[in-house]
Amino acid sequence: MTAMTASALKPAASSATLNPPEPVRTSQPLPSAAHLRKQLPLMPALAAQIQQQRQQVRDIVHGQDDRLLVVVGPCSIHDEHAALTYAEHLAGLADDVADQLMLVMRAYVEKPRTTVGWKGLLYDPERNGSGDMAQGLQRSRQLLLELAAMGLPVATEALNPLAMHYLDDLVSWTAVGARTTESQIHREMVSGLPMPTGFKNGTDGGVQTAINAMQSAAHSHHHLGLCDQGQPAMLLTPGNADTHLVLRGGRGMTNYDAGSINAAIAALTSAGVSPAVMVDCSHDNAQKQHQRQVMIAQQVVAQRRSGNTAIRGLMLESFLQPGRQNDTGELIFGCSLTDPCLGWEDTERLIRQLAE
Repeated sequence: MTAMTASALKPAASSATLNPPEPVRTSQPLPSAAHLRKQLPLMPALAAQIQQQRQQVRDIVHGQDDRLLVVVGPCSIHDEHAALTYAEHLAGLADDVADQLMLVMRAYVEKPRTTVGWKGLLYDPERNGSGDMAQGLQRSRQLLLELAAMGLPVATEALNPLAMHYLDDLVSWTAVGARTTESQIHREMVSGLPMPTGFKNGTDGGVQTAINAMQSAAHSHHHLGLCDQGQPAMLLTPGNADTHLVLRGGRGMTNYDAGSINAAIAALTSAGVSPAVMVDCSHDNAQKQHQRQVMIAQQVVAQRRSGNTAIRGLMLESFLQPGRQNDTGELIFGCSLTDPCLGWEDTERLIRQLAE
């Protein structure tokens, strides 16, 4: 028997092995922002209310209204019924404290993820991993309309600039998160937003990135985007003069103490931007311990009462039930699926204390 070489024993490589198929990107058409706004319109009376609420926020940010701005609500919204139930409580409380505090409800329908995870109501409204952005956009806009109709100013985080085309007429205050404050695309987007916007300090806890963002967003830009009809367009933005800093800590460090806040104000003043500061009582400042938000808010308001009037606002993560839960089995109504939140009872008690 003739010996065969090792190479002769190997099967011939197929063309599929040599040239594996490339991953295929698929797409699903979405309605344009103009189409969705026509389907779920903002009525003139409600539009006038939102414009008035935006002006109130501007006045607070610029020190022309001495009330404290408090952005409060769920870390993320996964259940519209629970969100509206929370809003009913908040609307009543807002009226009671309106002479001292302006309450704005967090209505975050997009969630940034460190790696992977549920991305929010707008992307995956059924939370089954399949994604349905057409349904998510419709449900998100419907929810924000209902919240506004209850008389509440609404806050959200601008995560994807394209998503803001569908929602920005309903929002009174916007946040740009620590992960995206450095993004040129988000700075350009903010330069065209019609509402006050808070830039969070970077994930390292430093404020220079946010200061750079404020300076950039204050200027006009021309950049690539979509028009309301969904066509690619060069967008020309006027610049946003109503931005401010949000201190949220970073890398396990906090920055709500007097020394950190004063240093941030000095850096803002030196850069020639607004010295207004909002303190995020959650995230790294709370070190993922939701109950710490109470103590942080009390300490920050004590600094303001001691004369630091550059402190213009607070942010609190709060829902009907305290803590958080995993998205498995039967869910607890009104309990967060993302970051842990204060429960309503603690929230109401804290806000009434702050108002006093």
